[in-house]
Amino acid sequence: MKAPFSQFLASQADGLKALIALLGQRYDYVSVLSTDSKGFAARISQRAKSVANDTMTTERGHVVRVHRDGLYSEAAFNDFDPAHPEIMAERLTRVLDNQLAVLAATGVEPYNTGALSDEPRTLFVEMETGRLPEEEDMEALIDTLSAISDEGVKRGEGVIDCMANAQSTHISKMFLTAHQDLRQSYVYSEGGVAVIAMKDGRNEMSHEGLSGRKGPELFDGLKDKLDDALRVAGELLSAGRVEPGEYDFIAAPDVSGLIAHEAFGHGVEMDMFVKERALGAQYIGKRVGSDNVTMHEGALCAENVTSYAFDDEGTLAGDVIEIDRGILKTGICDALSALRLGTKPTGNGKRQNFEHKVYTRMTNTLFDSGSDKLEDMIASIKKGYLLEGISSGMEDPKHWGIQCIVERGYEIVDGKLTGKVVAPVVMTGYVPDLLGSVSMVSGDRGVFGNGGCGKGHKEWVKVADGGPYLKARARLG
Repeated sequence: MKAPFSQFLASQADGLKALIALLGQRYDYVSVLSTDSKGFAARISQRAKSVANDTMTTERGHVVRVHRDGLYSEAAFNDFDPAHPEIMAERLTRVLDNQLAVLAATGVEPYNTGALSDEPRTLFVEMETGRLPEEEDMEALIDTLSAISDEGVKRGEGVIDCMANAQSTHISKMFLTAHQDLRQSYVYSEGGVAVIAMKDGRNEMSHEGLSGRKGPELFDGLKDKLDDALRVAGELLSAGRVEPGEYDFIAAPDVSGLIAHEAFGHGVEMDMFVKERALGAQYIGKRVGSDNVTMHEGALCAENVTSYAFDDEGTLAGDVIEIDRGILKTGICDALSALRLGTKPTGNGKRQNFEHKVYTRMTNTLFDSGSDKLEDMIASIKKGYLLEGISSGMEDPKHWGIQCIVERGYEIVDGKLTGKVVAPVVMTGYVPDLLGSVSMVSGDRGVFGNGGCGKGHKEWVKVADGGPYLKARARLG
């Protein structure tokens, strides 16, 4: 079925167009982004049950952006009466003019930017979904999640709790200017199973998730994740520690995604180029990895939780090749930063919600597939680890340091898995050295969209990342 576009936004459209026309008498450029997203989040454990009608991306409201005399101003509102756009126009004019006056008084050079293009364009996209979150049988879903939690505690040795969660969001967005009318509607969902186990006074937690640009039908696969979560919990309870040092390693697809996100995530978000806060700006056209490294970024390079038709500035979604066989080709860019840098926007202008400003943000960030086989990659390692499961990561865009915390590592000696598990594993290094060491790449690929990404410990948005199995070398500890 098609995810139906919001009737609320459709009812507001004519009034918003009239508002844009009124504001257009005073400003060089006027746009309105309107959002209406609804969903649910359910979490069940042995100790608590939680059901809510909001997720990271549920919202309803509008934000207007205007341009005059080289400066931009924005204002958000959620009480618009489409029958009387003149009332909102008068109110917004006072707010916007005051902001422009303040900006003009600061004299900060990066703010001086030309008007965005407003070439005529229309788009109406209702993406496919199996079910809609607003129509989901929540009682049946809660029963399913409860059964998974109960089974996890019953089956798992030493399991003291098992949590099952599911959340789904139906997103509708509309972007309007004097000459543009873009509308999209899609559904994404994510869920997971987490197991907490105890043995000999040691506590460990494992988590297995799934995500996709799908409806709540995605949760039919949650039961299959329980077996993996129970197995990993048992492995973690008996895991040892890795002896710190440099090792050859194989990153599983989820760990490859973590490396992609941290290595060339924020570091090539080009609003950081404007502020001269990213080393990546100095490496465009230069080698940053081995010939085996090709990396894509964009809402169109995969289908997952952040695969949309256009971004929050009305730029159509793209598929950007950031790294081509080891050479850094470009970064990703929102529309205003693109104007300031003299380049083209890539469809990566995203807001946390309609009340927050636009930043350049990641969507799908992926290593491209190669042609090697996993068994050959394992056989090539004298002493190292197969790394699986992600915990967290961080990077320094100004100096390209990277740290990835991986849930577990499986020891490889003389080309064979020994059965020994180490946990957790902290991978550290300098991005060009790490990517320069990539020597083998498998032919398959995974994409993972559980969780989100902040910018400066705020501005949280959905992202997805992934890739194939990668063989590389780094310091592990």
